[in-house]
Amino acid sequence: MKKIKAVIFDWAGTTVDFGCMAPVQAFVEVFKEFGIEPTMEEVREPMGMLKIDHIRTMLKMERIRNLWIEKYGKDPKEEDAQKMYAIFEEKLLSILHLYSDPKPGVVDVVNRLRRNGYKIGSTTGYNDKMMEIVVPAAKEKGYEPDVWFSPDSTGQKGRPYPYMIFRNMEALDIKKVRRVLKVGDTISDIKEGRNAGVWSAGIVVGSSEMGLSQEEYEALSQEEKDRRCDEVAQKFIDAGADKVFYTIEDLAEYLLG
Repeated sequence: MKKIKAVIFDWAGTTVDFGCMAPVQAFVEVFKEFGIEPTMEEVREPMGMLKIDHIRTMLKMERIRNLWIEKYGKDPKEEDAQKMYAIFEEKLLSILHLYSDPKPGVVDVVNRLRRNGYKIGSTTGYNDKMMEIVVPAAKEKGYEPDVWFSPDSTGQKGRPYPYMIFRNMEALDIKKVRRVLKVGDTISDIKEGRNAGVWSAGIVVGSSEMGLSQEEYEALSQEEKDRRCDEVAQKFIDAGADKVFYTIEDLAEYLLG
């Protein structure tokens, strides 16, 4: 992994929005509008996917599907997913600017990687309309990758499809997949990297997989922090991660020494 030329980061939960809170809030609200109260585990499980796929996945979950049938007398259909997505998108767009701050260490680490010759790419589960809010808001706070691609650039084939990574490689002029490290905070991110044939790594602290805000995480005892981190790290390893970093500083230490 020492011959890496490009690092492709995810956005929410990895480089911005500690805990990946913006989409979670929007998913919870839209399901409540349809009379279904999802658990945090149900909301978090499909994280990293294209957002319409996320809603489709949640509607297929046994508990949610049964609640839907109980309320509406029939299985949820594609038209229901589309109605929910329209509301979800509106809710998310209204709050995204509040959840675009870079996570601790991101600006410094990305600058260090650039100074050492690494190219910085990015993929996301957000669409272009959402990214038009997130990208400039993050740039104002000092974080800007060289390129970014959403599922809008790949015919709506988002994670775990590998195509956003290939678009990054094309734009960054990287010929070999083993010169690329994909870094994310969800199981979908790990699978995206694996499916592309690149090195795939998870970031633990501030991840969607951990599901805690910065304030909640910092309030934990060191023992509880260690326990939570170890649990998330194991999930990434089980999903096929080549490497797990607790923080982005750990990633910098690994690549730069």
